Amino acid sequence: MKKVITILVAVFVSVCSMAQDDPVIMVINGQNVLRSEFEYSFNKNNSEGVIDKKSVEDYVDLFINYKLKVCAAMDAQLDTLSSYKDEFHQYRNQQLLPSFLKENDMDKEALNVYESTKKSIGPDGLIRPAHIFVHLPQNATADAQAAAKVRADSIYNALLEGADFTELAKQVSDDKSNAQKGGILPWLSHGQSLEEFDKAAFALQVGEMSAPVLSPVGYHIIKMTDRKQLEPFEEVKPQIMKFLESRNAGDAIAQRNADSLAQEKGITVAELMDERAAELSAKDNDLKYLIQEYHDGLLLYEISNRYVWEPASKDEKGLEYYFNAHKADYAWDEPYFKGIIYHVKNKADRKAVKKTIKKLPFDKWAEVLKEKFNNDSIFRVRAEKGLFKKGTNAWADKIVFKDSKAKPREVKGYPITASFGKMLKAPEDYTDVKAQVVADYQAKKEKEWIDGLRNKYTFEVKNDILKTVNNH
Repeated sequence: MKKVITILVAVFVSVCSMAQDDPVIMVINGQNVLRSEFEYSFNKNNSEGVIDKKSVEDYVDLFINYKLKVCAAMDAQLDTLSSYKDEFHQYRNQQLLPSFLKENDMDKEALNVYESTKKSIGPDGLIRPAHIFVHLPQNATADAQAAAKVRADSIYNALLEGADFTELAKQVSDDKSNAQKGGILPWLSHGQSLEEFDKAAFALQVGEMSAPVLSPVGYHIIKMTDRKQLEPFEEVKPQIMKFLESRNAGDAIAQRNADSLAQEKGITVAELMDERAAELSAKDNDLKYLIQEYHDGLLLYEISNRYVWEPASKDEKGLEYYFNAHKADYAWDEPYFKGIIYHVKNKADRKAVKKTIKKLPFDKWAEVLKEKFNNDSIFRVRAEKGLFKKGTNAWADKIVFKDSKAKPREVKGYPITASFGKMLKAPEDYTDVKAQVVADYQAKKEKEWIDGLRNKYTFEVKNDILKTVNNH
């Protein structure tokens, strides 16, 4: 009995110690938030390089808002969507995969690559040939074939008479990719070049030169500059490891290991990943909260997009009303030209364009011009439509803002350039500054949403624990 009591006391003391080491800093919707989670989020979002750094006190409200949105997403059961689950598991599993990579797995893979390469190279090893190439086009006439042979023979004879191979390659070789290197090719193994070239080159010893060799692409005069066997594994291991890393071989090996382990345990890979996530999260708070960040962040994006961003961006009446109520916020410091700069082939089309769009809404101009003037693959008009500020379009500068220094580029085939539109001292409707208005309107709708969440859900901050953040 005494032994049992002793064990219970030990467990109780251990739990109390853990609670003291990582106390609850706030309670949101009945869920405890540990100080370590708040610190992780605060420190990550206020690291070096962050421009708009927050104090701990200022960050509290941002953190609470974040968690309240996640509560709303969970209540909406967005975490049950297959699209959400797939994306979350993809992010999470990418963090877990390295844990399935054993210490010497990459070394074994590098050795496998080496042995496979050595086998493919074979006993003849590697060669470093140089060649002087005389190109012979496919389907060449008999005269062209004869001329190519005469040229190849004359080059070969010049070499036999003492001409320098390197200099001659630079001057006359048709393989321009390596001519300036004296015709030297990369290291080659059997099967990496044309069959005729391969056979002739591997028959040469270092310093030997072949007579002209005919291949399907022309004549080659080959000189052997060097031969070798593949270097020992330890010498080439760094290059192989670099190659494997560039191909993300570690992830592929880890995935194979995970597949095998799941099969051994008689569970699915998904179940294995859940098991590994719980195991590693219990040991590593940074990983635990990174996974939590993926979980919450994806939910936050989904619910924000559904409840705020997308509805607000499509609410044309709301955007127009918001713009009219805040026009002063969108004032310009200089006028803009709202219209079109267009290029045509003749004076008739210059008039026709103006007549066509004169009584139409601005947002219909491009569609109508395309339909009337640029159908059936015949382009009578080239145009640029939009809001133009001085200095942003050379043609607008010249013909609208009357800037004598503007030097627009002529549009070939369209000698006449004109404009149509009006000067605005300030935006006349929200579409003139749509991106700004949408962003501001979304921010307004988000604030209203957050206010609603703060009324719906409960939250409590432990101010005494808050004072110990990053100071314990």
